[in-house]
Amino acid sequence: MTKPQDGQGPFDTDAPGADDGSRVLRFGWEEWVALPDLGLPALKVKVDTGARTSSLHAFDIETFGPATAPKVRFAVHPIPGRDDLVIPCSADVVDRRTVTSSNGESEDRYVIASTLVVGGEAWPIELTLTNRLGMTSHMLLGREALRDHISIVATDRFCQPELSYDVYHSTSMRKDAPKRALRIAVLSRENNYSTRRLVEEGEKRGHAVEVIDTTRCYMAINALSPEVHYDGKRLPRYDAVIPRIGASITPYGTAVIRQFETIGTYCVNGSAGITASRDKLHAHQVLARHRIGMPATAFANSPKDTGNLIGLVGSAPLIVKLLESTQGKGVVLAETRKAAESVISAFRGLKANFLVQHFVKEAAGEDLRCLVIGNKVVGAILRTGAEGDFRSNLHQGGTARAVRITRAERDVALKSARAFGLNLAGVDLLRSSDGPRVLEVNSSPGLEGIEQATARNLAEKLYEEIEMRVRPTPVRRRKPAASG
Repeated sequence: MTKPQDGQGPFDTDAPGADDGSRVLRFGWEEWVALPDLGLPALKVKVDTGARTSSLHAFDIETFGPATAPKVRFAVHPIPGRDDLVIPCSADVVDRRTVTSSNGESEDRYVIASTLVVGGEAWPIELTLTNRLGMTSHMLLGREALRDHISIVATDRFCQPELSYDVYHSTSMRKDAPKRALRIAVLSRENNYSTRRLVEEGEKRGHAVEVIDTTRCYMAINALSPEVHYDGKRLPRYDAVIPRIGASITPYGTAVIRQFETIGTYCVNGSAGITASRDKLHAHQVLARHRIGMPATAFANSPKDTGNLIGLVGSAPLIVKLLESTQGKGVVLAETRKAAESVISAFRGLKANFLVQHFVKEAAGEDLRCLVIGNKVVGAILRTGAEGDFRSNLHQGGTARAVRITRAERDVALKSARAFGLNLAGVDLLRSSDGPRVLEVNSSPGLEGIEQATARNLAEKLYEEIEMRVRPTPVRRRKPAASG
């Protein structure tokens, strides 16, 4: 590596243009730079005064956002030869230009703006995006980006302070990554409050949010390039997917989410967690495996076991609920043993799968809905059933008010969401004499009731979690190849 000669530093006071007292930056033909706006803290660039426009190595280049203010999403390998290190980036589209390379080939490229930082100095530049994979330098610095007070020393390298690729292996990568515009898909078939809030809040934060009808997605499943298609076209690469999968399409909806997981897209809730939470028997088995308190629950298939089934959960009154019931539908309170036997017999006659559960009398028709986002309970409400109704679901006419929860209730809610691997969950708790008991873990909780009752912007909390999750993560250093 060639260093400046003795007496020469990164500034050249003898260079033309220094007469006015300004400092002249000395550039060699190769330098270290940073593009902090794009989350690229260290890049080796080739300085080429023969090229008018600067260019950056980029791949998976896709535009998104409104036509009046388009953005471009792309990925960068900042270290030549390290295809395992990928930095996702996005920027506003400044222009689109036809660029002719030194070998005479022309290419239409998107143009973006960014701040260039060299040796403590910073100024705005424009960059074209192109795939420079296989080239020694993943960024070319053209003459438009070189200010008047830059002196080029064509025989030298690294006249400016040296940076290090080690920054990409440090934990500060995630913390220091800039906030960028994301392309986000909301998987939903309904134009309801929750879907509208997710779109509204995402766009307010500068993201492009698209609502995708889950049932209209179809999949190309192969080892080389698994894809999700929609309305005759391949869906673009999203930074994140927010599943709002209805109970009636759980099997197909989770298959679509698995496809996004296969592609490598961050999904707020994974397919396994949604599947487990939707099947009440499976859900209770997950809770039991993690030693999480819940009302005594029993399940059987044979009609000969009805008496024993009731005995497992105690005496009447009892709750009988369908395995895939939602919003309080398919949930029956049997106040006597005879009533419980009649309900069980009726459900079996319909060939329906159901659970029998202990009725927590002291809850008095109330339950807690705790909204968990990431590793926090961001809001909690106490739901009360309508007059004469033991169910507290808001869809069944119940009411809600904001409430402070205890440490034990908070811990149980967080532990329950983690048990299912859910980053967004509505955990329903009953306040029993033995402490909090989990009634249900909802993987597609509604936002309307809890946002209105708490007067808090909870959609914002979800986007904060998404923005944190999709930031680049440090990559392990490669071990040097063994000699010998």
